[in-house]
Amino acid sequence: MVGNGVGAKNGILYKTAASLEGLGRTKIIALDKTGTITKGEPEVTDIIPAEASAVSGNTNDLLCLAASLESKSEHPLGKAVCTYATAKGIVLKEALDFQSLPGKGLSALIDGRRIYGGNSGYILDVPGEAGKTEGDAEKLAGYVEKLSKEGKTPLIFADERELLGIIAVADTIKEDSAQAIAEMREMGLKVIMLTGDNKNTAEAIGTKAGVDEVVAGVLPDGKEEVVRKLSGEGRTAMVGDGINDAPALVRADSGIAIGAGTDVAIDAADIVLVKSRLTDAAAAVRLSRATIRNIHQNLFWAFFYNLIGIPLAMGLYGFEMKPVYGAAAMSLSSFFVCMNALRLNLVKLYGKKGTPHPAPDGATLPSRGGQEQTGNIIKDTCGISKKEDDGKMTKTLKVEGMMCEHCEARVKKALEAIDGVESAVASHKDGTAVVTLSKDVDTAVLAAAVEAQDYKVTG
Repeated sequence: MVGNGVGAKNGILYKTAASLEGLGRTKIIALDKTGTITKGEPEVTDIIPAEASAVSGNTNDLLCLAASLESKSEHPLGKAVCTYATAKGIVLKEALDFQSLPGKGLSALIDGRRIYGGNSGYILDVPGEAGKTEGDAEKLAGYVEKLSKEGKTPLIFADERELLGIIAVADTIKEDSAQAIAEMREMGLKVIMLTGDNKNTAEAIGTKAGVDEVVAGVLPDGKEEVVRKLSGEGRTAMVGDGINDAPALVRADSGIAIGAGTDVAIDAADIVLVKSRLTDAAAAVRLSRATIRNIHQNLFWAFFYNLIGIPLAMGLYGFEMKPVYGAAAMSLSSFFVCMNALRLNLVKLYGKKGTPHPAPDGATLPSRGGQEQTGNIIKDTCGISKKEDDGKMTKTLKVEGMMCEHCEARVKKALEAIDGVESAVASHKDGTAVVTLSKDVDTAVLAAAVEAQDYKVTG
């Protein structure tokens, strides 16, 4: 199908013909926040120890307990706390009997006492007096409201006796999110953002992104319920990238997965955005609508053509058509249908005028003087790596098994998770991964990270 081919050339993979057709009928599109609208790479912005607590005035003590607890979590916010603590040189403590309540918080035994971390609702529900006294409750609500209105997510930590403090984490919106959402709204789609964040934080992000509606405080299973209700109002598409989004992706009339997301989300979706750009979601809808329009045109002209041709072949108008002319006429009909279908290659997928978008991190930019620029690495077309004038170290790994941009994203993500790796650029075409280092990292460590993703490092 031509539509599938056009989509594949632009990094939009429709798994079935039904998914290509169905997306064009979408009326509502629900977007996950973290990793879809935002970069999914949050950073710690504020550390506020509680007064008169075990960590009173000591940000490092609070950070140590928080990072030790979050070290058992796979959530991006938890990883941000751990990354910040590691950068500060803080030694983490062992967390025992770890427990997680998805969408709410975590708990574990650290130094013989149970430490809790999560949103304010979760902390107020845990045993003990943490956050429940009048003074604590007022201060907690004040800090949460202030940080949330700034677009930050407050993570609250407590033990069984008292509040320990708050660590605020903020995520930034992707460069193309506002443009993508504007394009969706121009196409008549109702855009809704789903997130587990509190209302104030969600609305701050939603306002910047330009969505029509924000649904905040949604637990993982709650996303599926919200999508089910939206489907009752009109055909609904869901865009997500994480394990928690998988039920909603399956429930939606059209599930769209971000290519750099988890394998579970990609398997659950009907459509995959290989380049991980939200503008590709708008482009996918635009291409689907153009394909449906093209199909309708072909059906009309085929019917109109046969309406005239069949009576002629039967001699009803006093005209006797020779078989050879009938065969030629039938071939001409197929020719017209094919040519009309090929017009899909001319569809402008991005913006009103097919506005080009900046290349994402790791994408190859136009060559300059016999060189290709990838990230902050300048690479000769002969394949020899060089360092820029900033004096940073680079290493190039030869990687076998990468087949597409999704493979590149997995390798890039695995390498950039290593301490000392500033950035990584993977290329399935060249079969290489170029790593920029802020300090020396053993090549064996880099190779192990790549091979853990089921790719082979050959040199």
